[in-house]
Amino acid sequence: MKRSQTDRVVFRRKRQPPADLGHGGAWKIAYADYMTAMMSFFLIMWILSLVPRDDLVGIAEYFRMPLMTAIRGGPQVDISAKVIPGGAPSPIPNRNPITQKPIPNVDAVDRHDTRRLEGLKDELEELIRTNPVLQQFQPQLLLDMTPDGLRIQIVDQQNRPMFATGRAQVQSYMRDILRELGPVFNTLPNAITIAGHTDALQYATGERLYSNWELSADRANAARQELVGGGMQEDKIKRVLGLSSTVSLVKDNPNAAVNRRISLVVLNKRAERRIDEQNAAGDAVVQPGGLSDAPALLNAAPSTVSSDDTYKAD
Repeated sequence: MKRSQTDRVVFRRKRQPPADLGHGGAWKIAYADYMTAMMSFFLIMWILSLVPRDDLVGIAEYFRMPLMTAIRGGPQVDISAKVIPGGAPSPIPNRNPITQKPIPNVDAVDRHDTRRLEGLKDELEELIRTNPVLQQFQPQLLLDMTPDGLRIQIVDQQNRPMFATGRAQVQSYMRDILRELGPVFNTLPNAITIAGHTDALQYATGERLYSNWELSADRANAARQELVGGGMQEDKIKRVLGLSSTVSLVKDNPNAAVNRRISLVVLNKRAERRIDEQNAAGDAVVQPGGLSDAPALLNAAPSTVSSDDTYKAD
């Protein structure tokens, strides 16, 4: 049986609506890019916090460099000491330019400072040999180089003490020694520390009242006054210390007369930096409100001894 031409088969295709995919995964890619950028940003900030300030100056000047100058080359940017290829004065105005301070070679400075102190030692030794005032006290003047600088020690002799017995009253010949030495220290910019030392003989009251600690500190301060009275600049004093009998020259005989002495140390720059760092660390410890007890401490009167019976026979 033949199919007629009008008998056509029609296929009807019905389109299905697309499934809901939750807006796709494109947002995840964008979020990942954002997190990567933030991580890179904080990583860069952390690295910059570790870079020394002097290196940051060079980095800042590099980014102020015009692009074409950086590509083609040219003189270095502004006053930077960094070796950065290319660079020229930036067309971008900089109203507050960062001036880079030259960094001195610390080792070279310390070596030069040591040579200066050794020269001062030679000068003092010559002065002691030729000065009529100091010449007679030459056995009581000890000079040596220490890790902190040049040390001048003025020691007691059994028949020629520097101070009155058990007191901080300077004897006339000790005053002459200090006033002769005072102007010599002005020739160098180095600071000075003064330390007082005593023997191990205690007061009758022991260390409960006025003791060797107070005596050594008072004697060191009296020596400071005589140095300044002789012409030494007041701002050269870095520290005044009272060490009692803790540092003896003759350890086998702590009561020896030579243990009673005044030590003057002309500090080298390394020792000065260490002391300044210690002082700066102490300032950082003090917080606002941390000195609430200071008025009570300042109002507390120190104990004093007025009776001559407590003086020791040193």
